[in-house]
Amino acid sequence: MRSRTPTPSQLLQRLGLNKLLIHLILMMVAGVTAMPYLFALSTSLKHRTEVFTPVPQWIPSSLRFANYADAMAIAPFGTYFINTVIVVLGILAVQLVTATLAGYVFARLRFRGSSLLFGLFLIQMMLPVHAVIVPNYLTIKELGLLDTRVAMMMPFWASGYATFLLRQAFRQIPQDFEDAALIDGCSGPRFLWSVLIPLAKPTIIAFSLISIVTHWNDFLWPLIVTDSPQVRTLTIGLAMFVQQESGADWPLLMAGTILVTAPLMVLFLIYQRKFVESFMHAGVKG
Repeated sequence: MRSRTPTPSQLLQRLGLNKLLIHLILMMVAGVTAMPYLFALSTSLKHRTEVFTPVPQWIPSSLRFANYADAMAIAPFGTYFINTVIVVLGILAVQLVTATLAGYVFARLRFRGSSLLFGLFLIQMMLPVHAVIVPNYLTIKELGLLDTRVAMMMPFWASGYATFLLRQAFRQIPQDFEDAALIDGCSGPRFLWSVLIPLAKPTIIAFSLISIVTHWNDFLWPLIVTDSPQVRTLTIGLAMFVQQESGADWPLLMAGTILVTAPLMVLFLIYQRKFVESFMHAGVKG
């Protein structure tokens, strides 16, 4: 028997059901993903007697915002936050300068050994961070920069990953643009600033988000090169806070955790559409 061709109304109905099913699945996955964070947020607003109950209590009987004040009184989370912002933005600012210049050179200029040099940049992406901890530490020590914010930033000022992304983005821009700019008297640096960087904006934003999240959550390197609370970041401060509390006061521990993670969550909620658009337009092409 010949199968009947579905009518347009039937196709729309099926498509609508498929969309509804997809949205239901996405909502379930989002709920499972957000559940630990929501439970931590709920615990941070509870009294100590409400934490361990036979039935999990999602909504506290009374919201105890004093837990946040107590956590900040015990540990200088304000100082940790300022240090983290300085370190993260300091790394990103220098990374964008070095990677933009390197990406421009590898994408638009031709010189002997460029392929070999670019290969060395790519090798940096393949090396695990832990493999160069000892050389980086000895270098920072010889420079007398231990226990400073610069010590946490310096090893990350050159990024092979950022150089690779920007090189690919610059290579996608037609050569005709540069030829026309040179005919009009535009110099190389001006062409980079006025044409290449604006056209590569999605890639720059995508890498910036990756860099911010990576170094905001970095733990091992700041732990190695810092000793005093005056220069510690949020992740190290939270670890020291957990040791200080010895796991006894869970509402305070969860309040400290929320203080560390909330800035990134707020940033994502505000710029989530920009986040998605940046990654969608920052695809790597040959």
